[in-house]
Amino acid sequence: MSIFSHIEMDDHEQVVFCKDKLSGLKAIIAIHDTTLGPSLGGCRMWNYSSDEDALTDVLRLSKGMTYKAAISDLQLGGGKICHYR
Repeated sequence: MSIFSHIEMDDHEQVVFCKDKLSGLKAIIAIHDTTLGPSLGGCRMWNYSSDEDALTDVLRLSKGMTYKAAISDLQLGGGKICHYR
């Protein structure tokens, strides 16, 4: 599956893939929606079984943060980062 055809990718403003060669750490940063303001979200560190699993998780989590901010009446959007090896 192409990352651009991922079912959750359509609603996201930006997705960034990062890798630190020295530590072997990988990260995916997902910004879902900044219509109401800058993105709100945290960091998840997890041992995913594949890059695809990490991508699926970060896309779902960032979208969830958009809705959490909206129902809390915050002037913020949703984002998330997942670190993994």
